Amino acid sequence: MASTFHGLPCWYELSTTDAAAAQRFYGPLFGWTWTRAEMPGMDYFIASRDGVMIAGAMAGEAGGPPPAWTTYFAVDDVDATVAAMAAEGAGVIVQPTDIPGTGRFAVLSDPQGAVFGLLQPLPMEDGGAGGAFDLQKNGHVNWNELMAADAAAALDFYCRHLGWTPSRAMEMGPGMTYHIFAQGGRDIGGMMDIAPGMPGPGFPSWLPYFGVEGIGAALAAVTAAGGRPAGAPQEVPGGTIVASATDPQGAAFAMAGRP
Repeated sequence: MASTFHGLPCWYELSTTDAAAAQRFYGPLFGWTWTRAEMPGMDYFIASRDGVMIAGAMAGEAGGPPPAWTTYFAVDDVDATVAAMAAEGAGVIVQPTDIPGTGRFAVLSDPQGAVFGLLQPLPMEDGGAGGAFDLQKNGHVNWNELMAADAAAALDFYCRHLGWTPSRAMEMGPGMTYHIFAQGGRDIGGMMDIAPGMPGPGFPSWLPYFGVEGIGAALAAVTAAGGRPAGAPQEVPGGTIVASATDPQGAAFAMAGRP
């Protein structure tokens, strides 16, 4: 029987060309405090808000993939989940590896190429998923979105392996359906097919939505700090306003909040 945390988003990690610049950009934007983690052989920084760890940042290897955010999902058994996903066409970028004091992780690409992470956490008082994802809190991730080549096929893949259930489908325009998925009866994200000219990375990818007090003020802060808004803000059902952007190093992210 799966635990209550299996399939929950649990961590968000930024690989960037300039970790110091990323800290200066995201800290004031989301109210984060950064600390250096004790990670042998690498510089790794952790962002926290109100004592809750939310995200990590590190400098990627020279000549490696462009700056990007990676979403991690908690699982009961990372080795078994990696093996099952790989058997269905997922690529294994980082094999299951222990992180002292944290758990065991892996990084994969799904059958359509979207990169994501898995974490089998050590036993924790909160059940294992941590507090990085919170639908209500500013500075935390409020929503998880996958832009896919085939969202229906992607939904089947993730539901099978992460225990998600399809929640509802919303028509967003001709030939565009937004698939909302749930974990434990709670909506945690959505996915849809990539359309030409759509804001965001533009290839199969996961996109975290960070909560902010007001979208207008947040977009102004993004621009003032050297980031770039991507497309106009949009209202989603329930009255929340969302907007996509890229940070000064080019990593895509999104925000959700009031006007």
